[in-house]
Amino acid sequence: MKTIEIDTPSGTAKAYLNGADEPRAGLVLGHGAGGGVQAKDLAAVARVAHSLGMSVALVEQPYRVAGRRSPAPAHHLDAAWTAVLDRLVGAELHGLTLVVGGRSSGARVACRTAEAVGAIAVVCLAFPLKPPRRSGATPAQSRLPELDAVTVPMLVVQGTRDRFGIPPATARRKVVQVAGDHSLRTDLGAVEDAVRTWLPHVLESHPATAS
Repeated sequence: MKTIEIDTPSGTAKAYLNGADEPRAGLVLGHGAGGGVQAKDLAAVARVAHSLGMSVALVEQPYRVAGRRSPAPAHHLDAAWTAVLDRLVGAELHGLTLVVGGRSSGARVACRTAEAVGAIAVVCLAFPLKPPRRSGATPAQSRLPELDAVTVPMLVVQGTRDRFGIPPATARRKVVQVAGDHSLRTDLGAVEDAVRTWLPHVLESHPATAS
């Protein structure tokens, strides 16, 4: 595992890269708002992708690197993520077909920036579709438009008891429900199976690497 410090407009980010000997593609994953890259579902997906011959990078946002728990505003997250991707694509992941994703907040970032970074597909773990309504508060808006705006194939893995709800499937978006809640810790094997089934088809449809 290689740790790479990367300067971004929001401060220093870190990428934890597990490179493949002869990578067929790259996968870059982001963490949730209050958690880090050690999340069990992220680790599970990273293992599957690496077993399929992909170089995998787990990205730690600058606010986490700085020791803060509260996430930065969305535009700061997006800018930092894009800077990290630009750095990786220019060096360690140069020339590789790119898949992006993440869990919860990290999935939102990946969706919002997928086109900008040139991703061929997006993996969303526990996408936070709609925040649970607090007593007396106005219902929060759905984040479904962030999913709908993605123009490449998507996999959404969602717990059947996720308090944020479950996004609908579309022709482009495959939604796999697994036992558990927003943490996706209940059945990591099912999470792995969903990715192991979907990811090879995506890679086979984009066999060429960038020049």
